[in-house]
Parts: sequence; C-alpha cells; structure tokens
Amino acid sequence: MFKLQGDYIVNEKGQVLDVQGGNDSEGQNIIVYNRNSKVSQKWRIVYVDEDKEEPKKGELNEDFGLYVERHFYVESALPTKRLLESHGNNLVINWPVGSATQKWYFDQRTKTIRSVAQTNKSWDIQSSGKSTNLQIWNVNSNWW
Repeated sequence: MFKLQGDYIVNEKGQVLDVQGGNDSEGQNIIVYNRNSKVSQKWRIVYVDEDKEEPKKGELNEDFGLYVERHFYVESALPTKRLLESHGNNLVINWPVGSATQKWYFDQRTKTIRSVAQTNKSWDIQSSGKSTNLQIWNVNSNWW
C-alpha cells in the first residue's frame, strides 16, 4: 500500500520510492528505501487532465492523497524531472513522452496504484516485499 505524504510516496513500512543510487539517468531503477530526504526520493503527482478545462474526474481519497481512477504521472524531483515508467515489470525513470507506460491511477477497490498500460498490474515490491526493487505485478491487494 502506497500513500502520498508531501513530496514522498510511502509504503506501510515507512519506506519511500527512491531512484536507485540517486542517479539521474535514463532507465535508472526505482526501489523502496528508508527515507533520507534526498531529492531522489521526492516526487510530484501530475494529473494527466490537469491542464484541461474539463471537470475533475473522481473524488479525492484523503487517506491516500490521490484522486480515484484519475490518470497521473509521477515526476522525479531530480533536475531532469523524468517520469516513473514501467519497463516490462520493472519501474524506472525516463524522459516524459506521454506514453501509457508513464501513466498511473489509484484504484479505490484494491487500494493500489495501477498501470494504465497494463491495468491488471499495480505497484509491488519484488519478492513479496523481501527486496527493495519496485515493480508492477498482477493485482493481488498484497501491499509489501
């Protein structure tokens, strides 16, 4: 289970999404790690429809800090502002291209963050939570 808390995306164990090694480069791996306040752990949610003049879709889930089933990007606070992207099942940062692999949404029913490109997959910590590597995996509502 992940929640947005300020600039951090935090799991139930208090670990945060982190760009591995703080390396601001194409294809850099995303992990979960203990909070250390480095810029590689800070993110900004950018809703896909933010610039449109249409009414907002869904409602805000205040416990999770995310709008229900409203597509968003996850932007790194590193200088290049790369976006979180699924590369196969792995999560990495890449240049913004607007592809479905860079879009996410919060599913109220399962309380998971799902991939727009692969709607049957959500954020997951590899090896049933015994790893630090963040991936997308079949939705099973187990939040490691």
